[in-house]
Amino acid sequence: MNEKIKITTDSGEQVEAQAPIIISASRSTDIPAFYAKWFINRLKAGYCVWYNPFNQQPMYVAFKNAKAVVFWSKNPKPLIPYLHELDERGIHYYFQFTLNDYEKEQFEPNVPPIEKRIEIFKELSEKIGKEKVIWRFDPLVMTDKVGVDELLRKIESVGNQLNGHTEKLIFSFADIGYTYKKVENNLKRLNVDYREFTPQTMNEFAKGLQELNKKWHYALATCAEEISLERYGIEHNHCIDDKLMKRIFSEDADFVYYLFYGKLPEKNLLFPAEIPKKEMNLKDKGQRKACGCIISKDIGMYNTCPHFCAYCYANVSKEMVEKNRKRYAENNECISRKN
Repeated sequence: MNEKIKITTDSGEQVEAQAPIIISASRSTDIPAFYAKWFINRLKAGYCVWYNPFNQQPMYVAFKNAKAVVFWSKNPKPLIPYLHELDERGIHYYFQFTLNDYEKEQFEPNVPPIEKRIEIFKELSEKIGKEKVIWRFDPLVMTDKVGVDELLRKIESVGNQLNGHTEKLIFSFADIGYTYKKVENNLKRLNVDYREFTPQTMNEFAKGLQELNKKWHYALATCAEEISLERYGIEHNHCIDDKLMKRIFSEDADFVYYLFYGKLPEKNLLFPAEIPKKEMNLKDKGQRKACGCIISKDIGMYNTCPHFCAYCYANVSKEMVEKNRKRYAENNECISRKN
C-alpha cells in the first residue's frame, strides 16, 4: 500500500524510497521530546532514513504522499513550536500522549515532573483540540507496593486534572515476565519487585476505572490486550486509528478515501474517481495480533530514547543510547545509524 518512488538524497544519490500515507513517530523512541528539530529538518528535506532493527539495512522513507503523522510522546513540548510546518504542508496529526504517574517509584527518571507534563498536555490540547490529544496511562505496572487500588488512585488524580482536555484514555497491562525478559532483568537490577496482572486483577482494575469514568465520560480502551473488558465500557483500541482520522480529518476527501479503500483516488479531469466495491482491511500485519492499528510506517529507532524508563523494551542499555545519540548528532539523515 506504500508507493515506491525515486528520490535524491542530500548527497545527490538516486535511491528508491517508500512513500507512506501515514507516518508513526514513533513507537520506538520519543521523537517529539528528543528529535523535534531532526523531524522538521527531515520533513523539509522530503525524506528520512530508517534502519531495520533486525538486519540494520537502511530504508528511505519519503514524505511526498504523507497525509498524517501520529506522534507518540511523554513530552511533546519541544515539537509544539514546529507544528505549523505540518499545517503549512497540509499534513494532519494527532498525539498519543503517555502521561503516567510513577514519580514515587522513579520508573521514568528523565521525564518532566508530573505537574509540568499536565501543563504541557493542556497546552497542546488547547492549541490543536482535545480530540487530537489522547491520554495514555501505559503501561500499568504492579509491584509489591503498587496494587490495583494505588494505580486507580494515580489515574484518578491525573484524570481529574485532564478532564475537558481529552476525549480518550488508553491503557495496557504490563506483561513483563511473559514477553520482555530484558525488561524483567532491568527491573530486578533496580530492585523492583513487580507483579504480573492476572485476569482477576485486570477485571478488578477495569471495574474501578469504570466507576471513575462516571465523572469523566472518557472513551476507554486497551492497547494490544487480548482480554475482553467490554462489559466495563472498555474497548480494544486502534492507536493508529482509521475511525478517529475519518472523523477529525473529514474535510480531507482524498485522505478519507484512502482510509476507506487503501489508496488515494486517481485524479482524472474527465471522469470522477471510481469507487471500489468494498472497503479495504488496513490492519497493520506487522504489529502484534491484538493490535488494532492500521498500516503506517514508523520512522523511529530502538536504542535512542533517553527517558530510560524502567519498563522500556526499546533500549538495550544506557551506553547504547548514548552511542546512538552521538551518531545521530553527527548525521542528520537518521536517528540511529548502524550499530
